[in-house]
Amino acid sequence: MRNARGKNLPNVAKVACDCELFGADGITVHPRPDERHIKPKDVLKLKKVLTTEFNIEGYPNRKFLDLIRHVEPTQVTLVPDAPGVLTSDAGWDTKRHYKFLKEIIDDLKSRGMRTSLFLAPDLEMLEYAVLTGTDRVEFYTEDFASVYKRAHAKAVAPYVSAAEKATQLKLGINAGHDLNLQNLKYFIDNVPNVLEVSIGHALICDSLYYGLENTIKLYKKQLMN
Repeated sequence: MRNARGKNLPNVAKVACDCELFGADGITVHPRPDERHIKPKDVLKLKKVLTTEFNIEGYPNRKFLDLIRHVEPTQVTLVPDAPGVLTSDAGWDTKRHYKFLKEIIDDLKSRGMRTSLFLAPDLEMLEYAVLTGTDRVEFYTEDFASVYKRAHAKAVAPYVSAAEKATQLKLGINAGHDLNLQNLKYFIDNVPNVLEVSIGHALICDSLYYGLENTIKLYKKQLMN
């Protein structure tokens, strides 16, 4: 919304700090090559003002990695977005890209950053993910969200199996994409050992009706056992 007008309203850094104040446990940004929302200069400002965990996700091209090495966030989530893709729509093929990912992950971890790989709930992909040395995986949950509307148990089943496998492999578990106030609690109640969820689009949509502070509190309530 800010970038469409070419000014600094809303102020991204202030909104992020307010999200922390309202109860968010961390801030996630995704600096894309086209800079259509978060920009590198925003990332630099956020590093200076955030007090919770800072998670930066993106495709590991040279520009992205240079930014990450400079900022050194708490966590780096690597996603396989091709140039020009509208939004993240698939997980890594960790078997095919194992060597590529391992080299990057080794470098990031040597600099003290936690790493996570964006993955579909695929058991083979988890086997190869652990070989890259990544600390965590983030399950791509669009398939869950799509099926959930008509078949809750069927929607969550692959994620339960994948989470159990990830736990066996000693991988931390994150999740994100199309999780919302209608499906988040069911996902968390059924998928074991989820450490973190990243929610952006749905949270902003809900905040148009409930306000940002109330929306964050509503999402936090979904995460309570």
